[in-house]
Amino acid sequence: MGRVLAVCVVEDERRLDPRKPEQRTAIDKRPTDGPVDVGPLGLLTDHVCDTRHHGGAEQAVYAYSEHEARRWAQDLGRELPAGWFGENLRLEGETTDLVVGSRLRLGAALELEVTIPRTPCRTFALWAGEDHWVKRFTERGDSGAYFRVLTPGPVAAGDCVTLVHVPEHGATVRDLFRATRPDRLRALLSASDLPPKVERDAARALQRAV
Repeated sequence: MGRVLAVCVVEDERRLDPRKPEQRTAIDKRPTDGPVDVGPLGLLTDHVCDTRHHGGAEQAVYAYSEHEARRWAQDLGRELPAGWFGENLRLEGETTDLVVGSRLRLGAALELEVTIPRTPCRTFALWAGEDHWVKRFTERGDSGAYFRVLTPGPVAAGDCVTLVHVPEHGATVRDLFRATRPDRLRALLSASDLPPKVERDAARALQRAV
């Protein structure tokens, strides 16, 4: 379904919020050379600061699609290089429109499973420096996707991305984010052994959709 265009890790922690000068963020991610090992909690050379809202096994890796980044770049009139969205992986191919629970193999060993969409926050808005950014990002719906790690392994720019499994329920990351297609959301919620955050987001989306 494509390839890895860039692997990104935190460059420098930032303090962006003047109302909370002590609060740090690891949103400033930049492409790195060579393969990076990925474990159950994400890229081993990366980290998060706000562990309450970011990271963990179900948000171990965040990926954003190149075609969605280019659409934003055209709208904003500036380059949005790999890592600008705080993503670990800039991918050629889909992220937001992947079916929740789909499994992707990157390179020879690494296997990831689609979990939930990215929720835009104040930190992201401060980083973007664009008026009404949270609202605009939400209305566009190009959220990108979080993944959990099923099989650890290395990842590098140029690795092939292979779609190895797609669940039958059909609910996409965009469906969770935009609270659309209640039929799909119900089918998702009927699946067994859902990761807790997937079940939470699907239940919330279904409440908004009906």
